[in-house]
Formats: sequence, C-alpha cells, structure tokens
Amino acid sequence: MATHELRQYVQAARNVGLSDAQIIEHLEQFGWTPTLVEAGFNALIEPSLTSMVIDARAIVKTYEGSTNALRGVSLSIEKGTSVAIIGKSGSGKSTLMHIIATLDRPTSGELFIDGTATSHLSQSEIDALRNKKFGFVFQQFFLNGRDTCLDNVTLPLAIMGISRKERTERGMDMLRTLGMEEKAQQKANNLSGGQKQRLCIGRALISHPEVIFADEPTGNLDTENSANIMKILLDLQKERGITLILVTHDPDLAKLCDRTITIKDGLIL
Repeated sequence: MATHELRQYVQAARNVGLSDAQIIEHLEQFGWTPTLVEAGFNALIEPSLTSMVIDARAIVKTYEGSTNALRGVSLSIEKGTSVAIIGKSGSGKSTLMHIIATLDRPTSGELFIDGTATSHLSQSEIDALRNKKFGFVFQQFFLNGRDTCLDNVTLPLAIMGISRKERTERGMDMLRTLGMEEKAQQKANNLSGGQKQRLCIGRALISHPEVIFADEPTGNLDTENSANIMKILLDLQKERGITLILVTHDPDLAKLCDRTITIKDGLIL
C-alpha cells in the first residue's frame, strides 16, 4: 500500500467514525508500524487544507445530569459536497450539527474548520468565523414577519454594514434566483410555507457562505414543497460549489445528497 493509498484508507476509516486508536490498530495489522514510526501518524492522516472544510475528531458532548449526547464522533467533510446526517429523534444528530457549526462547543475532542483548531479561538473569533463561512436554514423560518421579503433576505448584509444600494441589488438578484422577485415588497407574514423557506434559503446564501447547514429544512412543509425546497438547495449547492450539510430524519431526503452519515445513540454507524 503506497502512502497515497494509506492516506485514502485513513480518511475513509475516519469518515465512518473509527477512532485514531482503532485506525492505528488496523494499520499495524497491515504491517505499517515502521511507516507510522518513521512518518508519524498525524502527518499521514492530516486532511488536505484545500479539500476538507470540516474535520471533527473524537467529539464528545455531555450535558449536565445526562448521558453523553455524542460519544467520540469523528468525521471529515469535503468542500463542495452535499452530506446528510440522518438519525432518529434523540440520536445526537442535531447536537453534532450544532458542534460542527460552532454553535456549541464539545466537552472533549477537537473541531477543525479549514484546518484551524477551534479550541484555540476565542468566542468572538469563533463568532466571526461562523458569520463569514456559514449560512443556516432551519425548520422554523425565523423571519421578521412585518418586514418585506427584500429586507428579510438582505438582513445578513445589513448586519455586515453593506450599503443599502448594494443590499438592494444583491437582494433582488437573490429573489430572482428563487423566483420571488415579485414578492420583494410583500410582507413575509403573507407568504406560504414554501415561499418562507425559499426566502430563508436566500437569506442564508446572500452573504456567499462556504457551508450551508440545513436542519430539517422541510419539516414544516408538505411533500410537494419539500421536493421543491430540496431541489433549490441542491441546485444552488452545485452551481455555487457550496458545502451542504443536511440534518434530517427522512431517508428519502438523505438519498439526494452525495453522502449519508447515520448516527445512533451518539455514535456514527
């Protein structure tokens, strides 16, 4: 097995949740102990900074008074791919999303974003990194119902201090992309459920994030609207080279993504 093949093996093993100790044990069974000693295990498994946007290693999350929500989860997510994290209620999938999206910190383990260890960052640095790189689409719409669609979709730009002229131009472009240009001055309260979720997608994308986290984005929609929303998300993901991380309990939605990660009882299966 050449070094390149060894790297591929290690990455595949980590993607399915094997711990570093388990991988080393397997490699030793393959007769790689001299190579590991010479080159160093970390050098062999370090993901390429140009290809991996998220690298989680042995993530544990324990809530006070409860068992571990996550029990040593490791996974890497390549830039530009669509990944579904699937599991039943209470499996740990939403906890995992919150941690890899830097919305929460692990009890132990390490999370790397584009090769940077988040444990070395202050909270303000993590917030800045998240605002720059990530966009979010949730099951609940979290729209300002009394504001216009244009104001809702451009809210991230307003927070960033972008001028009103540029906000309007970019907002109208986004609404056209979503087929909602004619709704620009309509109040968000007057939209259907499917239209509200399309608006949320536009709001998540307007700041040009590298990663979109979609947490049960079709949970409040009927079958037809769910299919439309997933098509919009996946089409935009491919067109723009975005990494899409979908959290769902629906195996049919998960099948639409490039890769599926199943989690149960805080562990990747």
